[in-house]
Amino acid sequence: MKRALLLPLLGVLAACGTPVAQDVPVPTTQPQRVTTTTSAAPTVPPAPQPVNDGACPYLATGFVAEANGQRVPKVKLSTDEPHPACFFYATATEIQLTVRVYVGDERVAKSIVNEAAPDGSQPASSPTGWAGGYVSNDSGVVYAVSKGTAAVVVTTNQKQSIKARRIAEEAVKGLKI
Repeated sequence: MKRALLLPLLGVLAACGTPVAQDVPVPTTQPQRVTTTTSAAPTVPPAPQPVNDGACPYLATGFVAEANGQRVPKVKLSTDEPHPACFFYATATEIQLTVRVYVGDERVAKSIVNEAAPDGSQPASSPTGWAGGYVSNDSGVVYAVSKGTAAVVVTTNQKQSIKARRIAEEAVKGLKI
């Protein structure tokens, strides 16, 4: 008898309870996707190499001979475009002066200058608006400056930085950058 009373009572209680939804999707939390971008360090192109005989398109041989204080019997150019590096020789095999030009990515231009004249070098700020440094050692001077996306590096076998600076100024003027 007790059982007979319990069953209808359970049915009434079940009908009065909170309805249970069936086949309703349960929300789940999805992990948020975070997209991070990292910019790789700029890749500095390899140092240019003298390949072809020719005249430097942005720097007169006579100016280099006068400014660097040495006769220039031969000039060679790299294959870099649009501005080849210019190699001015003191003898048939000895390079007295090199002018390297880069135009492209601003980070690469600064990296080229920092590689040529690293931290601790003397500051360089000529021509006007350009910045970098110069280093003097037993083999000569390196004068390296950049401005925006351009870099100019002058390497000379002379000990006076004024010579490298004058040549950098003239190269920038001839390049029109």
